[in-house]
Amino acid sequence: MADTKRDYYEVLGIQKGADENEIKKAYRSLAKKYHPDLHPGDKEAEANFKEVNEAYDILSDPDKRAKYDQYGHAAFDPASGMGGGGFGGFGDFGGFDINDIFSSFFGGSSGSTRRNGPIRGDDITVRMTLTFEEAVFGCKKEITYSKVQKCGECSGSGAAKGSSPKTCPTCNGIGQVKVQQRTPFGIMQSAKTCETCRGTGKIIENKCTGCKGTGFVRVSKKLEVNIPAGIDDGQQIALKYQGSDGMNGGSAGDLNIIITVRPDSVFERDGDDLYCEIPITFAEATLGAEIDIPTLEGTQKYTIPEGTQTGTVFTLRNKGVTRVNNPKIRGNLYLTVTVEVPKNLSRESKELLKQFADSCDDNNNSKHANFFQRLINKIKLDD
Repeated sequence: MADTKRDYYEVLGIQKGADENEIKKAYRSLAKKYHPDLHPGDKEAEANFKEVNEAYDILSDPDKRAKYDQYGHAAFDPASGMGGGGFGGFGDFGGFDINDIFSSFFGGSSGSTRRNGPIRGDDITVRMTLTFEEAVFGCKKEITYSKVQKCGECSGSGAAKGSSPKTCPTCNGIGQVKVQQRTPFGIMQSAKTCETCRGTGKIIENKCTGCKGTGFVRVSKKLEVNIPAGIDDGQQIALKYQGSDGMNGGSAGDLNIIITVRPDSVFERDGDDLYCEIPITFAEATLGAEIDIPTLEGTQKYTIPEGTQTGTVFTLRNKGVTRVNNPKIRGNLYLTVTVEVPKNLSRESKELLKQFADSCDDNNNSKHANFFQRLINKIKLDD
C-alpha cells in the first residue's frame, strides 16, 4: 500500500523546498553509501538503495514531483483511484460517471481516449550500471529489456492468417454507443464504451494463435546503446520510440535508461570536476619535488613547490570530466596534498631530523620549525 512507504523527502534527507542541486547531491551521497557493490549480499543495503533510487526518480522529475507534492504516494498507486490526478478522487458522483456528465454538456469525454483512436505505447524504464571509466570516457553497451510489440503473425490485427477483423455491428466501428442516463441535472445523453467490441470497433471471429487475438505480444529485445562520455550517476538516456508499440497507429513509447556509476578508488567526482588526495613525504613537502600524479589520461609529472603544507589544493584546469554531449567543455582536477609522517625511524635519522629542526630560523621560517618540532614529538611518542 502507498501509505506504508516513507516520505520521499525523508528518504533523501532533504526539505520539501529543496532545489535540483540539493536533490542530486543527496541522491549521490546515499546511492554511494548503499550501493550493492559496496555491500555484497546485504539485503538491507539493497532495499535502501532501491528506496533511494525510487525517491530520486520521482523528485528529480518536475512533473512527478508536482503530483507527489499534491497527492503523495497515492499519485502513483493505481489502487488509489487517482491515476496521477484528474477526477478520480471525486468518486462516482452519486452513481454517475463524471466523464459521462462532461460528455453530455460538451459532446465528448473530459480527457478519456477512445479505444479505437491512436494510443501511444508505454514508456519503459531500465537501469544500467557503469564503471567509472565507462562513464567518463563513454562506451557502447548492450542492454536487454522486455517490451510489448505488434504480433508478427497477424501484423497487429489480432486475426488469424487468411482472415481479418470485422466491423462491430453494435457500434458500427466507432467503439462507443450513445446511452441516456438520469442524472442530478436531468436526463443526459452520453457515450459509453461498446460492450460488444470493448471499444475497439472490431470483432475478431478467428483469433491469431500467436497473440490470442490481442494483436500484441511481449518480447525480449536487445539493443546496443551509445553511452556518451561524461555521463554521471543518476542521469538518464532517453531513446525515442524504443518502448512498447502503440495501438491503432499510435507512436511507440520511449526507453529511458537510468545510469548508476560505480565509485572509483582514486578519484571522487562532483559534476565535471574530479578530486584526488596525493600523499607526499615531509622531505618532498619541505624541499619541493617532482612527483607522479594520476589523471584520466594516466600518470604525469607534477612539480610540488618548496614549503607545501598539508591540505594545499593544486588545480589542474581542463583535466576533469568532459561535459556530457559537449566535448569542448571539461572540468578541473583538484589535488589535495597530505604530508605523511614517517614511522620507525632509526636513531641516526631522528638525530639528523632534530639537528635540522634546531637549525631552522624561527623568525625566518617558523612554520617549518614548528612543523618539524611537532614531527619530532610525534616520533618520540610512537617510540
